[in-house]
This record gives sequence, C-alpha cells and structure tokens, in this order.
Amino acid sequence: MAKDAGLATGALESVPVSLLDGCTDFVYKGGPAPDQTRMTAEAATEARYKDLNAKADAAEGKTPAPAGTLPPNASAKDAAAAAAGAAAGAKDSAATAKLMADATQSIADMWVAREAKDKAFLATGRVSFAATGLRELVAPAEAKTAEGIGAGTTLEALQQAYGAKGLQLAKSGKYVMPVEGQQGWQYEFTVDGDKVAGMAVVNRDIKCA
Repeated sequence: MAKDAGLATGALESVPVSLLDGCTDFVYKGGPAPDQTRMTAEAATEARYKDLNAKADAAEGKTPAPAGTLPPNASAKDAAAAAAGAAAGAKDSAATAKLMADATQSIADMWVAREAKDKAFLATGRVSFAATGLRELVAPAEAKTAEGIGAGTTLEALQQAYGAKGLQLAKSGKYVMPVEGQQGWQYEFTVDGDKVAGMAVVNRDIKCA
C-alpha cells in the first residue's frame, strides 16, 4: 500500500509523527499529536549521523604513510622537514581517529533515537511508509491476533501460541515470526518482563530511503 492510499482510508492522522531514517510515520485516528521536540531531535541526530559517516568514509584509507628513515648524511634542514612532516601526520591521524570515534557515536545515537520512537508509539501504534510503500504496522494496545495474542499476553502464552510456527528470539530482544504467505514480512513481539508490551508486522527488507 502506498502512503497516499493509506491516508485515503481515513484510518490515520494526516500529519506525520516521525521522519526518522527517511520513512514517514503516522498514528491511527485519535492517536498522539506530533511531538515537535522529539522530531527536531531526530532530525538533528540523523543529520549529524549522515555528515560524520560521510566524512569518515572519505577519510578512510587516507592516513599518511609513516616517514622513511633519514640517511646518515641528512642535513639539519632535511631533519627539520621530516620532523614537521611527522608532526603533521600525527595531527592528521589524531583528527581521523576522533572523526571515526564521533561517527561511531553517531551510529549509537541513531539507535537510541529509533528505540525512543518505537517506545513512544508502542501502545498507541503507528504506520510507517517507505518511499516504495507500506513498511511497518505497529498495532494499537487493544489489537489482538487471531490467537488472542496482544499487549498484556504472558510470554508463556505467546510461546504456546506460536512456538511451533517459527517464533524465535531475535538479537533485537524481540520475538519474531514470519507472516505465512507474505514473503519478507514478519510479526515482531516486544516483551517487557514476562508479558507482551506491543506487537508489529514489518518488512525489514524494505528500506526507508
């Protein structure tokens, strides 16, 4: 489903609540209003992430080679030039190391921003569209699967319902299970303690931008 078609159903609020990663997210009718403070912070985090990682990619592999050994008959001028070159190289290496560290931190900051967005709409739900169409449906709190699984369901009941249908614990900490007959799509169940806190249907092969 394309974004315009999704909005045309009347089931969604018309103003986006997140543009993080290039996807456009909307809440269901009656859901929370856009949080401009969070959205501004998301935009700043993403801009810094893109800038730093572009610079890190450009700097990669450009570290100057170490200076060669001076010959025994080198002049004081040659020695001074070599020392200056070594100092410049050390300065460049330090700047590159800092750039790489900052770029790595920006990746962590993006993960924090994504997790904050997910948490903000875990109970109320949201719908996320990539440029090519629908990417994710986060269910509202009252939603249940055909087997009666939803927010508040115990982890034991979740495993009993879907353990034989491919339910697995992913690295993300969520329980995931493929959607039968829909290649690439999967259910994702967020668990807090011993209960389901939220669930979504998502195709992670579809990239936001």
